[in-house]
Amino acid sequence: MSGGDAVAAPTRGNDAFYAVVRALLAGFCYVWFRARIAGRHNIPAEGPFILAPVHRSNVDTLIMACPTRRPMRFMGKESMWKYGWSARLFDGLGGIPVRRGTPDREAMRACESSLREGRPIVVFPEGTRRGGPVIEEIFEGAAFLAVRTGAPIVPVGIGGSERAMPKGSRWIHPVKVRAIVGPPILPPSRETGLRGVRREVRELSEQLHTVLQGLFDQAQAAAGVTGTSPG
Repeated sequence: MSGGDAVAAPTRGNDAFYAVVRALLAGFCYVWFRARIAGRHNIPAEGPFILAPVHRSNVDTLIMACPTRRPMRFMGKESMWKYGWSARLFDGLGGIPVRRGTPDREAMRACESSLREGRPIVVFPEGTRRGGPVIEEIFEGAAFLAVRTGAPIVPVGIGGSERAMPKGSRWIHPVKVRAIVGPPILPPSRETGLRGVRREVRELSEQLHTVLQGLFDQAQAAAGVTGTSPG
C-alpha cells in the first residue's frame, strides 16, 4: 500500500509482526541509548489512548517502542512509504501515512477509527522534528481526536534524543536517552455546537502544551542535557 491508498486496519498478523519488531527496537534502545522509561504506570492497560511525545529526533519513534507492549498505530510522513520495502514494513506495523502541509482527513479518519476500536495511537503534537529546549506551538490533532473519541492523551517527554540523532545527521550516536510518561490528560465532556468543540480542542491543546514542556524539561535533565526551557 502506498501513502495515497486507503489506510487498512491492522490484522492479527500485523499485531504479531508488530510484537517482534517492537521487541527488537526496544532491545536496541535499551542497549544503544541506555534508554530508561519513567511513568510506565500512566499508560492504560486497556482501551484507547493517544500517546503524545515531544519530537526532537527520528529516534523518538524508536524510543516509543519501549513504554508499552501494546500494539500502537503510528502516524508518519507519507514519504516513509515511497519505497516498496518501507511501505510493506510500515503497513505491517499498522502505520498511518500523513500528507504534510495540508489537513489529511483520511489519516485523521484512520486514527479516529482505531481509537474507537480500542487501539492506541501515537501522535507527535509538534508535527515534525523541532530543535531546542522550548516546545513551540503544537498542532491540535491530538486534542481533536481526544475530544472526538473521549480517549485520554498520554504525554511523553523525551530527553537526549536530539543528541542521539540531530536533524540532518545520518548517524545514530550512543548517548543516554530518557523518557518520562505523564499522567493521562482526560478530554472534557463533549459540548454541543461547533463553537463548544473548538473551544474544548483549543483548551486541551494548551493544557497538553504546558504538560509536555514540563515533562520535556524533566527528561532532558534526567538525560544530562543542559539548557532546559526558562522558568
